[in-house]
Amino acid sequence: MSLPTTAAPPMPWQRLSPRMLLVHPVHEVLRQLPLLIGTLVLGSATGNPWWGVLVLVASVTFGILRWFLTTYRIAPEEIQLRSGVLRRTVLSLPRNRIRSVSTDARLLHRLLGLTVLRVSTSQEARGDGDFTLDGVAVEQVPRLRAVLLADSLAVTQQAGTPGRILARWHPRWLRYSPLSFTGLAMIAAAVGIAYQAGAPRALRDSTLTQSGLDVAQRVGAPAVAAAAIAVLAASVVLSVVRSLVTYGNLLLRRDGDLLHLEHGLLRVRENTFDMRRLRGGTLREALLVRAFGGARLDAVMTGVNGAGESSLLLPPCPAATAQAVLADLIANPDAVSGPLRGHGPAATRRRWIRALAIPAVLGIVAAVLGVPVWAWVAWAAVTVCCGLLAADRARSLGHRVSRGWLVARSGSLERRRDCIAGAGIVGWTVRQSWSQRRAGVATLIAATAAGVKSYEVIDVPAELAWSIAAAASPWVAHNRWARH
Repeated sequence: MSLPTTAAPPMPWQRLSPRMLLVHPVHEVLRQLPLLIGTLVLGSATGNPWWGVLVLVASVTFGILRWFLTTYRIAPEEIQLRSGVLRRTVLSLPRNRIRSVSTDARLLHRLLGLTVLRVSTSQEARGDGDFTLDGVAVEQVPRLRAVLLADSLAVTQQAGTPGRILARWHPRWLRYSPLSFTGLAMIAAAVGIAYQAGAPRALRDSTLTQSGLDVAQRVGAPAVAAAAIAVLAASVVLSVVRSLVTYGNLLLRRDGDLLHLEHGLLRVRENTFDMRRLRGGTLREALLVRAFGGARLDAVMTGVNGAGESSLLLPPCPAATAQAVLADLIANPDAVSGPLRGHGPAATRRRWIRALAIPAVLGIVAAVLGVPVWAWVAWAAVTVCCGLLAADRARSLGHRVSRGWLVARSGSLERRRDCIAGAGIVGWTVRQSWSQRRAGVATLIAATAAGVKSYEVIDVPAELAWSIAAAASPWVAHNRWARH
């Protein structure tokens, strides 16, 4: 006769911090602000102001219900989240799929001692699949991070070391922020929103607009130049302020198998990555940032999107700093700063042909139409710029295989140097277009589960493509399809 077994008691469901009873209603009111304004206007026009009050009460009630109806629990094998007011959702994630834990504290959260904790797995999750705890008390974050990243953190805690600081933000980094044209993008976005809201029609007959047009007509070109300088100055200020607010106080620290990144002034963000999931890094060098000796560093890691801000380790900073951090992370300085093997004259010739094709067509059209002299001057300037671009793209192209690491570099407007661990590459593809076949070159694509999932070695000599793959991944040499 077998003895009855006693089942383990279920893990208790927990609620988030009660302080969210102050945050959720405010966020719901802000989210419903357009509807609230519309109902207030409608109420004033119809003499019934209660519509606005009703929307306000409903928004506050919805925010309060969100706290009561959101619970989570951490079981030995999985984590679960129950949420939703009108539509209930239960999200369950296996704990062995957790790759990173990040926090994001907006201004109101920081005032109340709260933060938003996000859990990332090997797959990108959005909407209902995003495991987010909004909000957790700041004092509970270390405990939750220790539980969710138990394996990695256990090694770090047993070692008893405080960790190493890999990089720290410096005010000198701000000099790179205007070179990315972020300020111009923000101005363009603001102009687009104003245009959609009907601002041009409202300002068309205003006194300010008329006086500005009169001044522009009297002064002429200097007024246009002054306006352009004002826009450029505003874009510089916006870029610097955004960079300072977003990346100020940045600290990148390694604690054993954990990589911890925190940055931000008003909105503090923290990311904790499992170093065992690291498969390399990418140095991104925008043209103007590179001209001033700068670079940005992104992580190539499973479970982290390699194309967005989630993969960022260092914003535009001195290239030497980014290279030193990447060399420390992958323990291979040659892969980060060592010389690369060029791809030969055929690849260079393709860069020049593609860059000068448009100026050649424009020159033929200009000769047929008989354009004035100033148009030929503009054509010459465009041709020189395209030639410089071709030369830079040809000079940037290269690759190497170093101690089990694949390195590929390409691009000019944004030059990339991808350092990918050969052990993390799960497949290879050799692709040839019609023009590549005629030139005798090919694009070698390394597939991996990390980052952007595929990394290209562009326009390598076709006869060397599979030997490069075999050098980075020895298992390719034993594949009969690769040999034949």
